[in-house]
Amino acid sequence: MSEFSIPETGLVVLVGVSGSGKSSFAAKHFGRFEVLSSDYFRGLVGNDETDQSVTAAAFDALHYVAGKRLDAGLLTVVDATSVQQSARQSLIELARSHDALATAIVLDVPVEVCLQRNEGRGERRVPKAVIDRQHLQLRRSLKSLRREGFTRVHVLSSPQDIDGTAITRHKLLNDFRDQHGPFDVIGDVHGCLEELVLLLAKLGYDIVRDRQGRAVDAFHPNRRAVFVGDLVDRGPDSPGVLRLVMGMVAAGHALAVPGNHEDKLVRALRGAKVTLNHGLDKTLEQLEAEGPEFKREVQDFCRSLVSHLVLDDGKLVVAHAGLIEKYHGRASQRVRAFALYGQVTGEVDEYGLPVRYPWARDYRGDAAVLYGHTPVTEVAWINNTACLDTGCAFGGQLSALRYPEREVVAVEALAQYAEPMRPLESPHGPQREPGVLSMEDVTGPLHLKAGERGSVKLSAAQAAGALETMSRFATDPRWLRYLPPTMSPADSSARPGYLEHPDEAFAYFRKLGIGEVICEEKHTGSRAVLLLACDPARFDAPAGWLGALHTRTGREFLEPEAERALLQRAHAAAEAAGLWDELGSDWVILDGELLPWSLKAESLIKDTYASVGAAAVAATSAAADLLERAAGTGLDLVALLERTRERSENAQAFRQSYRRYVGDKEQVRFATFQVLASEGRTYETSDHGWHMGIARKLAVQAPDLFKDTAWLRVSLDSGESTAQAVQWWEELTASGGEGMVVKPWLNLTRGARGWVQPGIKVRGREYLHIIYGADYLAEANLQRLKQRATDRKRSRALQEYLLGLEALRMTAAGEPLWKVHQMVFGVLALESEPLDPRL
Repeated sequence: MSEFSIPETGLVVLVGVSGSGKSSFAAKHFGRFEVLSSDYFRGLVGNDETDQSVTAAAFDALHYVAGKRLDAGLLTVVDATSVQQSARQSLIELARSHDALATAIVLDVPVEVCLQRNEGRGERRVPKAVIDRQHLQLRRSLKSLRREGFTRVHVLSSPQDIDGTAITRHKLLNDFRDQHGPFDVIGDVHGCLEELVLLLAKLGYDIVRDRQGRAVDAFHPNRRAVFVGDLVDRGPDSPGVLRLVMGMVAAGHALAVPGNHEDKLVRALRGAKVTLNHGLDKTLEQLEAEGPEFKREVQDFCRSLVSHLVLDDGKLVVAHAGLIEKYHGRASQRVRAFALYGQVTGEVDEYGLPVRYPWARDYRGDAAVLYGHTPVTEVAWINNTACLDTGCAFGGQLSALRYPEREVVAVEALAQYAEPMRPLESPHGPQREPGVLSMEDVTGPLHLKAGERGSVKLSAAQAAGALETMSRFATDPRWLRYLPPTMSPADSSARPGYLEHPDEAFAYFRKLGIGEVICEEKHTGSRAVLLLACDPARFDAPAGWLGALHTRTGREFLEPEAERALLQRAHAAAEAAGLWDELGSDWVILDGELLPWSLKAESLIKDTYASVGAAAVAATSAAADLLERAAGTGLDLVALLERTRERSENAQAFRQSYRRYVGDKEQVRFATFQVLASEGRTYETSDHGWHMGIARKLAVQAPDLFKDTAWLRVSLDSGESTAQAVQWWEELTASGGEGMVVKPWLNLTRGARGWVQPGIKVRGREYLHIIYGADYLAEANLQRLKQRATDRKRSRALQEYLLGLEALRMTAAGEPLWKVHQMVFGVLALESEPLDPRL
């Protein structure tokens, strides 16, 4: 038995005379839907598999279906005679147009066997002259078949060969989806051996040296390196870089893709005429000194490199010059050219170099793409892609990106070894003014990196929703520096008669290894952000500007004059409290709650809650009176009357709940929860006791503006401490309070399973009437409501929190507005995702 292998994706063309057994062979070796038979398509378009008059239409349909399958990455087998070169060429072009490999399997059966089989085909019998002509065409084709464009040609020359053949399938050479890392993806080295050794050591790799002291391998106990190509030229020691990388790849400690410099080097080593520029001449001289054996090893190694690698279940793609999504996992000359050289516009710049199309700006793929080729000033994420070439040979840095952590590690170049043909570019394209915003920054899908704490992916739909809100309703982006995260409620309570209770909030934090929490009073107001600035120029604001006050979705609370008056009072309080001296800053961003709630939600209260409450109270009161009179006549209405009275009481409770939120617009107060940022620093790692201390100082200085917040520090290991907190919550809610928020005492905390929620809200029984309805405490309703799921809400809350922290860090560090705006926009985009608003 003979055996050969074919790619598991791509096009297979069966070539053979009528009667050679192609259909039987296809049925034996391929799946039902993998085989596209020309006879079957004749039947589809003409109701007769033998009708040669519909052949053109049948092949049009077959090519269309084959193209769709190739688009989907499916193995596609064409069962037709394909003995004519023109028929095969159209199929080869089809494979090329979909960047798929084409394989030919030739059934070269003796013509006598084909004629004998043809006699038994009944109505599907083909004239003898046709078979003779097909056989002649096949014999002529065998000499040139391998030059037509097929990746592989397998010829089976007898019925015995055909019957005894086994076909296996292999992955494409670029398919490393089963390799999950973690990886350290290293940018263009360009002969900088010393910097490469330093970078590998910084990444935690042990360097292995031979007897001559040359670095020949580097290994890490838990990670693998991936090189993005351009190992050679420009730098001082291209052979040394090659020796180290080749050793790492051979030992399984690294993977590599070729760069355009390796491609040119191979052509030069093979004797092709190439221009010896950009350091290639020096590389060839150095390799010549290494001897012929090393030169052959280098040539073989560079030729063996595959254009790109698809890793980690398709979530990571590495290619030297990057790769657009439709080329991921494909194999063609077009794909290889893009991976090696990128996409050029056909123009040249003022330096005489080709202008490359900025494909990353249009990239919207799910896979992260890491690449090099074009040296940039820094590693930055652009639409889930990152260029890692930071110009080491030009005196810049040699950079690596840890995956999946997305952490950049770099070492400085020890010297400048070559002069760049043009200045290094910003990864974001041409430099722009820091305050200039662009649609490209916020057009989804987006992949936003929240510093070293992780990354957040946004869909195009989420981005579109945020853009609509931001452009129509949000305040000036210059002072929109932070949006608070949504807050997740506690899990449904196990206690009878309660939907939410502190027990579950404490259990959540205890499960994640948190020992201490703070319980803060939840005010009956609206989440708000207060920015105070002594110097308007810091935020590119007009003279006399004092700051801003906005909602958690970026909208203004007050009319301009009212806001200015509030900001003046807030500045006076900050000055009196010594806040500027304590923070060492002349600006600050505060997170808090603005009271009363009716300031923002007056129309909601009047048009929705009040009308529902009035109708419910009137209807249930009237029904109860009527039932009482009817019961007085002797009718058995006890159960109905009791249920109606209960509903009337619920309606009264509902009305009392929303009335607590109605306040005087002239008595606006701000309850400070947290100091978010000031010049040069953020405060998420300061414990909540410190934050509450700042809030208290402001409330003491201006009690008519800053409201103090009651709070308790609670030890989760102490039953007495948690019992005291529960009692406090019960007293708060019984007196009309909304409830409390439970937060880790240490503020930003990483628990046993990752980052911990910044806060869990626990709302009171009475308040929840306005969220879940007047009758939500009825047993049947309560049991149904307890089935709610909070996982998605918590996941979104954490994502928003991390993006918000990154926006604050950027603001404190004075980074460009457009970078901050991306993070703020991301929070709003996450808010556009539909979730149960009652959570």
